[in-house]
Amino acid sequence: MPTPSSRTLKTRPPLPQPPRPERPRRAAPVLLTLASGLRAVALPMPWRETASLSVFVRTGSLHEPRRHSGISHVVEHMAFKGTATRDCQRINLDAERLGAEVNAHTDKDHTAFHIEGLARDLSAFVAQMADIVLHSRFPADELAREQDVILQEFNEVEEDPSAVAFQLLDRACYGTHAAGQPVIGRRASVQRLASSDLLQYVRAQYTAANLVVAAAGPVVPKDFFRAVTAAFGALPPGQDNRAPPAAWLGGLRARRMAGSSQCHLALAFEAPPLADAAHAAAVLAAAVLGEGMSSPLLDRLRERMGLAYYAACSADILPHAGQFVIEAATAPGHAEALLIEIDRLLAEHARRIDPLALSRARNQIEVRTLRGLEHPARSLEAAAQDLYTFGRLRDPCDTLRQMQAVSAAEVQAVFRRLRRQTAACALVGSVPAKARARAQALFVASGRAGAGRA
Repeated sequence: MPTPSSRTLKTRPPLPQPPRPERPRRAAPVLLTLASGLRAVALPMPWRETASLSVFVRTGSLHEPRRHSGISHVVEHMAFKGTATRDCQRINLDAERLGAEVNAHTDKDHTAFHIEGLARDLSAFVAQMADIVLHSRFPADELAREQDVILQEFNEVEEDPSAVAFQLLDRACYGTHAAGQPVIGRRASVQRLASSDLLQYVRAQYTAANLVVAAAGPVVPKDFFRAVTAAFGALPPGQDNRAPPAAWLGGLRARRMAGSSQCHLALAFEAPPLADAAHAAAVLAAAVLGEGMSSPLLDRLRERMGLAYYAACSADILPHAGQFVIEAATAPGHAEALLIEIDRLLAEHARRIDPLALSRARNQIEVRTLRGLEHPARSLEAAAQDLYTFGRLRDPCDTLRQMQAVSAAEVQAVFRRLRRQTAACALVGSVPAKARARAQALFVASGRAGAGRA
């Protein structure tokens, strides 16, 4: 016990401390399954003043026929262009007169529609979302205008080296399988779409078995479920939308882009999908390698060697597949050295996992997970993914405990597997020939299995 100094021998008694305010307890989610199979989820967050509502549909670019590549994204855009009872202007006004914000997004495995506003208006939001999701008419004149808008979106994507790198990366991972196709689709297929194609697609895909309606905020579950039943109860059951599994291919894709002064790298290795418990070790391994400025990836590449301003590592775990991804952007003259250092870091982690780095990564994941629980949009999407993948709502504390239970040996085993894999690699922008050859030799060549003995 430390010896007090002469200045601290005589002290006043401590002042009484006021009681700490009780931390709001996270209420358990409430799930209702309608007779049709549609699921509704209430995530009570009584400390919030606003409510967030999302409608998730299990359909995305994974579920599209090649001739209609991009149709899920077009439907998402067109859903707001008019229904049986409201035109585009009325749809916008009905939400905004209540102060609400409306948005939507399309991903590989789902499409989602969102609205956020005052909690007292939640029942109105449910009715508005049901009208948009279930009763859109896709008028031909609006479709023609929106196709022009989406073609401009193609231009933006095609001028962004990072976006192009990830499109090429998916193609290298999965080839011509739908998992390898961009969510935005292909120009030719988007231009060919007619209103009848959209109507037919929605009738087939937007069924009760594939819908999750979820709300977060100061939600009264019974009132929310009553509104969902009234608005969505007549939806036909349908069948689960399933996509064929995607086989991992790997390989190198490169594209030079005029005017680009950097070389953009996206490197991926196969990781377990969401339903495989082994994905926890991959998530932890990615955090060990590249989460935060003190991580080996950032510390080595940026702080110590000055090879890149930006670098990151993540485990992108989805229901259909997983990817362990390293991305970076560097000057062309540094590209080859960057690739060598990434390979060296992977080899070092295949030999040993630093205990401090492992502890740091666990804590970062815990904070990220708990922060996500406080973020309505993330909580709602996680709930929908749980229902699609597991048929139930998982306790986030259970997933954290699962993560904490991953050992250093299991994380090390992840890196050893990465070293044996044929990776997928994309280089975009100003791509030196030496960098392309080095990427092929280090990460893609068939003889790479020998490197796994590190």
